[in-house]
Amino acid sequence: MTIEHRARPAAGEPEGLLVLFHGRGADENDLFPLLDLLDPERRLLGITPQGPLSLPPGGAHWYAVYEIGHPDPGTFLPTYVAVSNWLDALAEETGLGPDRTVLGGFSQGAVMTYALGLGRGRPRPAALVGLSGFVPTVEGFELDLHQPLPPVAIGHGTYDPVIGVEWGRRAKQLLEEAGAEVLYREYPLPHAVDPGFLTELSPWLGSALAERSPAS
Repeated sequence: MTIEHRARPAAGEPEGLLVLFHGRGADENDLFPLLDLLDPERRLLGITPQGPLSLPPGGAHWYAVYEIGHPDPGTFLPTYVAVSNWLDALAEETGLGPDRTVLGGFSQGAVMTYALGLGRGRPRPAALVGLSGFVPTVEGFELDLHQPLPPVAIGHGTYDPVIGVEWGRRAKQLLEEAGAEVLYREYPLPHAVDPGFLTELSPWLGSALAERSPAS
């Protein structure tokens, strides 16, 4: 299973890595413009991978959807392994390890962000950004919510008809109870990204990376 991706170089020597996972039926171009909104000074190497699955109704997918909150194990687990290996290879290739990497995503991409950042046996990234998603429950997949946990930013539309806002609230509660530092925002939107929240996230990401840097 191959993970194709698109890259946006940093303005100079990259200080970190920002990886954004798109939602169901989109592709690697969908969140590419968000790289400049989250990292306007281009301090980071930006990467937007494409989901490896082609499923109805079209576009790229990370897993098959039958029930919200519970990704299909037969598609989720192989994708999880493939993307985990791809992230590890990316860290090796770029020299930007997990402690300098921010994972983020929208909808299915947020689900993958939580899984890859909090899955048992996975290295802890510098920060996580989950937009309009949920923390997955999948047979054969285990979360590791022991400390230390990365800071997490969660954004969710209150009028989301696809993944209801209650899923964002559940993620917030789960992570805060585990001891994570959570930045949480709700906004009067449907299943969409709030540009205002992205603007707020830009300095937040910088602080998260600075706290994990060797010099801090």
